[in-house]
Order: sequence, then C-alpha cells, then structure tokens
Amino acid sequence: MSIEKTVSVGLGDRTYDIHIGRDILSAAGNHLPFSIDGRRVFVLTDENVLEPHARTVCAALEKTAAASVSCLALPPGESTKSFAALERVLAWILDQGGTRQSVLFAVGGGVIGDLGGFAAAIMMRGIPFVQVPTTLLAMVDSAVGGKTAIDVPQGKNLVGAFYQPAGVLCDLDVLNTLPAREMRAGYAETVKYGLINDPEFFLWLENGGGKSVLNKEPDALIKAVETACRKKAEIVEADEREGGVRALLNLGHTFGHALEAAAGYDGDRLLHGEAVAIGMALAFRLSARTGICPATDARRVEDHLQAMDLPTRIGAIVPKLAASPDDLLTIMKRDKKATAQTIHFILLHGVGQAFIAKDVDSKDVLDILTE
Repeated sequence: MSIEKTVSVGLGDRTYDIHIGRDILSAAGNHLPFSIDGRRVFVLTDENVLEPHARTVCAALEKTAAASVSCLALPPGESTKSFAALERVLAWILDQGGTRQSVLFAVGGGVIGDLGGFAAAIMMRGIPFVQVPTTLLAMVDSAVGGKTAIDVPQGKNLVGAFYQPAGVLCDLDVLNTLPAREMRAGYAETVKYGLINDPEFFLWLENGGGKSVLNKEPDALIKAVETACRKKAEIVEADEREGGVRALLNLGHTFGHALEAAAGYDGDRLLHGEAVAIGMALAFRLSARTGICPATDARRVEDHLQAMDLPTRIGAIVPKLAASPDDLLTIMKRDKKATAQTIHFILLHGVGQAFIAKDVDSKDVLDILTE
C-alpha cells in the first residue's frame, strides 16, 4: 500500500517529512530527501527489532541504491541510553569508514532513536540520520522534533543535543508485533496531545477512538498518529529548542522522569509511557488541588487512563518504589527544565488547556506525591 499521510515539520532548510502508512520499510530508500547512492549507510537497532524490521530496512536500502550498509544491534531497554553504548556506536561508525556523507538510520523505539540521533549529532559534528520508529510511542513523540539524548545516573536525558532528522518513516505494519503493554505506553504519549491543546482529539479518543487505537484498527491508527505528529510539528515549528511553548510537550514528564529515575530506569518495572501516564494524572490532580482546574476534569482524565489500562498512581508501580516523596522532589529539582529557584511544571486549567507553571509551591507537590 502506498503512503497514506505525510506531515511536514517546517524548519527552513532543515524541513523534513514524516511518512505515515503501510509497507514503508520495504521501500525505505524511496522516502528520503536525498540519494544514498555510494554512501556508507549505518543501521542502528536493538536485538528485539533486528528481525524482521531492521533487516527489512537494510535489504531495502541495499536494493534501492549502490550503498554499503552496516547494521549494529544493541541490547534493548532504557539502560542502552548510556555513555558506554554511545561510545560503542561512535566506534562502530568510525571503524566501518564513516564520513560526513554517511547516513545513520535509527530503527527502533525511543531508546534507539534518542541514542542514534545523539550519535549522529556529534559524529564529525553532524551526519544525516533518519528516524524509523517501531513503537507507537516513538512514532507520536520521540522520533519527531530533534531531541536526542542519553541518560546519566543523575537523571533522564540530561546529556544530549537538538538535532533534527532528515526524515521519519512511520510504518504502521510494525505495530502488529508490538506487545499490548508497549501499545498502551505509546497511547499515553498520544492522548497527551489532546490534553495539551486539542480537546476534540481527546473526546474522540475518549468516545472509542482510544480503544480502536489499542486494538490496532488501521483507520484509527492513521488518525491518531497523523494527529499527534501534526500537533507536535506545529509546536516544534513555533519553538524548536524549547524556549517557550515546546515545554508544553512535557506534560506529565517532570513527575514521570522522577519516577523512572527512582525505578532505576527498569523497563520491566515501569515503561516511559506508564510513567508519563502517572505524571499526567498527577499534573491534573495538582492543578485541581491548587484550584486552577475543575476536579471533574482531573477525574475524567484519570478515568480515561485507567480505562486504557494505564497506571495513574505511584502505588501502581510494582515492586513499590523505595523513594520517598522528598526523594522524588529532589530528583525533580535536577530536571533539565528546572532553574535554581523553581521546578517548572505543565499544569492545566482543564482538558486541552495546558500552560507552563513556574511558581508551584513545593508543599503542594509533596502533598500530591504523598497521596
């Protein structure tokens, strides 16, 4: 089937397209803004995605152009977003004769996309890379917008760079092999766009669209992924480097990142999307507690997330976190969006009415964490 939707991220001479459809991986070389003839091509993936998705991309690139293709599969999981893995990727590219004309394809979920993008950003001060997301979460969030990073013991995504891809290839067929838990985690990042500034999208998800997405119904997937990508593209175009409105995309993430750090970035225990779901519920409860958001909206959002089988309470994390509310607050103060004086939160006046709050009382935050 041919590509059904294309979303452009308009950034001047760094504009790129997000291709959304089916059977895209087998024709990956046809969806690029440049020729790869004669170039060294590197395909970074993880061991769970190597067969069949990364192999399909490699075969397609070798068939499309006279390119030399090398593939590296890393262990799956958040722990791969590390200095050690970054060094391994850089050494692999250099050992295989990489140059500034080389192209890196990141085939995988958010971990591979973030790591691959950061490696591309610093390899010889920048080589082209293409995002090939294989999870719903990566398609609607991490593969779009140019944020690249690795994790460090002090926190998540604290070492990285803004570096836009040359293109994003979203092949919805790959979601057929995605486990239900991973789909739900990706759904959390999808519903986020409705909660930020698109109440009609949230209403569609609430009224059955969400269930259809999780059931991988083709029309619903196309609508959800295209809507999320368009919403993110609009925000990135307005604020590429998160100096203002782009911070809205962090709804749920200040809480969520602290929970992930407290869980030791253990994906078996807590997936990123699950942490974001809890974080969004906490953000709504904090907003309601401070009187800026109707309690009915906070309840509505929590009910929907729970109906999608997503966690909304810290107590849902198993095994229970050893971190206390004070410990979590300390982790939040190390968040890259914090300042010396305050933690920035994305709070809400209601569904679809998110805003950046810079004057949140730490006592209110502690009370919400304690609940």
